Amino acid sequence: MRAGAMPLSWLQIVRMGLVQAGLGSIVVLTTSTLNRIMVVELALPALVPGLLVALHYAVQLTRPRLGHGSDVGGRCTPWIVGGMAVLAAGGCLAALATVWMADSRNAGLALAAIAFALIGLGVGASGTSLLVLLAKRVDPARRAAAAATVWLMMIAGFVVTALVAGTLLDPYSPARLMAVCTGVCASAFALATLAVWGIERDAGAAVVVTRSDAMGGPDFRAALRAAWSDPTARRFTIFVFISMLAYSAQDLILEPFAGLVLGFTPGESTRLSGVQHGGVLAGMLLAGAVSSRWRGRGPGSLRAWTVGGCLASAIAMAGLVAAGSIGPAWPFKQTVFVLGMANGAFSIAAIGSMMQLAGEGLPRSEGVRMGLWGAAQAIAFALGGLLGTGASDAARRWLEQPGLAYGAVFAFEALLFVAAAAIALRMTPSRRTADGVHDRRAWVLRRTG
Repeated sequence: MRAGAMPLSWLQIVRMGLVQAGLGSIVVLTTSTLNRIMVVELALPALVPGLLVALHYAVQLTRPRLGHGSDVGGRCTPWIVGGMAVLAAGGCLAALATVWMADSRNAGLALAAIAFALIGLGVGASGTSLLVLLAKRVDPARRAAAAATVWLMMIAGFVVTALVAGTLLDPYSPARLMAVCTGVCASAFALATLAVWGIERDAGAAVVVTRSDAMGGPDFRAALRAAWSDPTARRFTIFVFISMLAYSAQDLILEPFAGLVLGFTPGESTRLSGVQHGGVLAGMLLAGAVSSRWRGRGPGSLRAWTVGGCLASAIAMAGLVAAGSIGPAWPFKQTVFVLGMANGAFSIAAIGSMMQLAGEGLPRSEGVRMGLWGAAQAIAFALGGLLGTGASDAARRWLEQPGLAYGAVFAFEALLFVAAAAIALRMTPSRRTADGVHDRRAWVLRRTG
């Protein structure tokens, strides 16, 4: 947190969570509900929504540039509100494009590509700036708990949107789809705008503007080079990519594995998602609570939870490998719950570390650094689904037993988690001077040496 800035209160942190909940509600509607309608009602190949979702991740490679915008302006609120406006517009256009595909498929697909590109831009602008604001204004002892709060509210946004939209969409009609999507997007934008309104003025009333801030930060290319030349920031970028690749690669293969290898029915395999997300919530709450209680010391440190969560995830993935070999006798649901819990714990710790490391560079460079890590996550998620499904198909082609084929993929993911833990273990924050202002001389030495 920058010297002189008033930390966010818990009420203000919850307000930031409302922004994340609104963001999540639009994203889940466009990537899940519209996905299903394209494949089922419109009988499009599953590759079509898959490519659109991949496009929305690819556009998020602009996150570093979008984050730099809040660095230059010195305020995050306009980028959060503007990003939510673009995201809401993209969500409405995506619904319109889906409806249009029934009459004019090519025109609808073209509009859908534009819509999902807008969704990616909106998520990049609002999500990055929200994290930057949290990094600047959350007290270090509260970072893990604040991250848990914000992400739990995002998951709550997923759940509420799914329940409400699912109820209102029956019986399905194109008019209902447009009404529901427009209502969700408008409500999410209004909620986010009200939640963030005036929060920088309230929290930043006591901010001391230093001479270096008044002179303005570096241009985007210089800021990006500075972020990448910092060994800690570069190592954390690689950590984010590897850990999120391992995190996302199992998403599309866990349920097919349960059905093909363990004999789960469609209903049973679908309920696995609830088991896994229940574990994620438990892991988030545990990591956030313990980190706040111990105030970053010993077992409560963010690095300890990051490393431990990755190693626990690797052990859980090894359990899935065992399930592929042993079969239904293995405690599969318990293993899935433990996997979710480990994923939730390391995710929250990693986000807390992200907030801490964002302020370790040059003044007014938090947005670029946060954007760099957000771009790494987006690439990992885009590749994760392709890697998981492609690797499982290839393994099944060469290995006769499905359990061994899926086990080979799970084993590879376990190795990725171990590699991520090894990287996290080597990460240390940059040195600071006693008054909390970044030591430029140390930064220059790191950059040149």
